[in-house]
Amino acid sequence: MEIIPAIDLRGGKCVRLKQGDYARETVFGDDPAEMALRWTREGAARLHLVDLDGAKAGRPVNVDAIRAIVRAAGVLCQLGGGLRDEAAMRLMLEDVGIDRVIVGTQALKAPEWFREMAEKFPRRLVLGIDACNSMVATEGWLDVSHTPALDLARGYARLPIAAIIYTNIANDGMMSGVDPGTIDDLCQMSDLGAPVIASGGVTTAADVVNLVRAAQSHPNLTGAIVGRALYEGTLTLADALAAAQSPPLSKGG
Repeated sequence: MEIIPAIDLRGGKCVRLKQGDYARETVFGDDPAEMALRWTREGAARLHLVDLDGAKAGRPVNVDAIRAIVRAAGVLCQLGGGLRDEAAMRLMLEDVGIDRVIVGTQALKAPEWFREMAEKFPRRLVLGIDACNSMVATEGWLDVSHTPALDLARGYARLPIAAIIYTNIANDGMMSGVDPGTIDDLCQMSDLGAPVIASGGVTTAADVVNLVRAAQSHPNLTGAIVGRALYEGTLTLADALAAAQSPPLSKGG
């Protein structure tokens, strides 16, 4: 299982939010590029970047910081937040050097456009599904729809997308672990055929082990994004990487 450290950007700084709430922000660093170097030195092969200002504005905002991260890190970087038209995607993929872009809001609101982009950028477009009570949330988590997350995934899973990232907002940034209901959602989503990456709630090595265990019977569950736990120190990247590579424990312990 791939472990992907997260770097969330707001105002050019490295921050984390609780449950996607912009009013509940913690700043963890003034130099996102240096943070990226820290994670790559510790073994990360990919980074997950989020332009929080972009998610709110509907267009890329922290472009300079993102460019600096890509240059410094020397590993594959994926980016979400405010990517709602082809021009923004091309900017990140062709100019800034992002490996793959994550689209959430437009996947729900402009399905034909999303399908067109998936065909135009094969294996470089990621479907980002953020959910509250298994319902899709959009606009930087500011709006919760009436669309079940699994239904949205089902509509796109057979396209040439790179992956689906599934985030349970209730868990994100709360240091509460990955609950069984979220793991069930991830397993159902992975059975649709596309690679699925878990996001939100990974707090300890035990959470990684639980995801690895689930992946044994749902092999399209291929990765986990880890954010606040790394910054708070409840989980080191080394321990997360080790847990991801270890054989899962039996249910009996």
